[in-house]
Amino acid sequence: MNGRVMLAALLVATVAGAQGAKPVQGVHLPRATVLELKNGARLILAEKHDVPLISFSAWLRGGSLGEPQGKEGLAALTGELLLKGAGKRDARQFAETVDGLGAQLDVNPDREALVVDGQFLARDSALMVELLSDMLMRPRFEAGEAGKMRDRLVSELAAAKDEDPRALMSLYFFAFHFGGHPYGRPVNGSEASLPALTREDVLAYAKAQLGADRLILSVVGDFDTKQLASQLEAALGGWGRAGAPAPVAPPTPVAKGRRVLLVDKPDATQTYFWIGNTGIARDDPDRVDLALANSTFGGRFTSLLNTELRVKSGLSYGASSSIVPATQPGVVAIASYTKTEATGKAIDLALDVLARYRREGLDDAMLASTKSYVLGQFPPTLEKSGQLAAKLSELAFYGLDARDVDNFAAAVTSASREHIHQVIQRVLPAPEDLTLVLLGKASAIRDVARRYGPMTEMKLSDKSFVPAASPKR
Repeated sequence: MNGRVMLAALLVATVAGAQGAKPVQGVHLPRATVLELKNGARLILAEKHDVPLISFSAWLRGGSLGEPQGKEGLAALTGELLLKGAGKRDARQFAETVDGLGAQLDVNPDREALVVDGQFLARDSALMVELLSDMLMRPRFEAGEAGKMRDRLVSELAAAKDEDPRALMSLYFFAFHFGGHPYGRPVNGSEASLPALTREDVLAYAKAQLGADRLILSVVGDFDTKQLASQLEAALGGWGRAGAPAPVAPPTPVAKGRRVLLVDKPDATQTYFWIGNTGIARDDPDRVDLALANSTFGGRFTSLLNTELRVKSGLSYGASSSIVPATQPGVVAIASYTKTEATGKAIDLALDVLARYRREGLDDAMLASTKSYVLGQFPPTLEKSGQLAAKLSELAFYGLDARDVDNFAAAVTSASREHIHQVIQRVLPAPEDLTLVLLGKASAIRDVARRYGPMTEMKLSDKSFVPAASPKR
């Protein structure tokens, strides 16, 4: 192996079961070799020879955390442009090369990272390495492409407002709940921020935020580890470090008290709502217990929320709950929608289910059913090489290791009703500490919204996701 590559470690061999307990059959990550280049790039390579494919997941630490204030969407725009020409290929040539190989390349921006995912035939591994290194080290960022991509992002936001506001509810919730915290920024920008972004902004972001020291690259598939490591080292070893230190998210404490945001859509016939607070970080020690608790509460069709709001009462076509962890605690929230005239009934029922679940927890039958469901749903999430590559990068990004997957089945099996109830009471928001976001016809639901706490109002037509007014009491 090239001398400039340092062997850092082998990931923990696949071990299942709690320490000292009988192993529980479950999903295991493949044995992987972890390498660190002198420039700080981290490579995680896992051979998998069942099909002649190679998948990779490259995580670049930074994401929207690295955006200057007022330039929301800059990381997303930069990420999109990585696919629009790099190295010797312009946008058309780059796309034709990928398509001609029958390969896949995608860039997904997030709050804390830009993620580049790809899949190639094993025979095209050399070209895969070339295209990836060109994207990361030699993007063209052509002015014409920047303008077209910026306009597309704006039009997608406008279309979502016209077609299905459910896609925007998380943006309004995060913006209102987190306020000026970086987690409150809309990852894909807003109609207020995007039009002002320029190619110069993209170049400045790339200089400050893209670099070898930000890279975690996991590759899974049909390759020889020593050979691929040499190819990657030759291609990426000369990449410099990012121009600025990696951004770090500040703490995200639980919000105290209640507050309400009403987003006015005058022609709405339904009210969409999110209710929640700050949840957990990705490395929270109770994350498996919370996954079980959330599955029972609102994470499956037969959950308590969906049963009450859809099956029994018919107030909604669907109700769910979600946990969105990050480096700092993210969001735990209820999401649903109902016809305008039933807004109060639906929200009251959702709050009643939440209060009852925090008070009573789940019984033995619920726990047994949830364990069976979660154990059945987990394996399909890690069947393909692309899923495995993404998981390896995710674990490395959050400072976790293979035990997060390998011991998952054992942790589910051994989870107790009593401890899950403790986690429910710790993480699910108390009735008096809630952020509520309602999107609907304000003239019809304004008085209802005021019942739930101090209210701020804005319009769906506003260009930003951040309300300008202070809460109305």
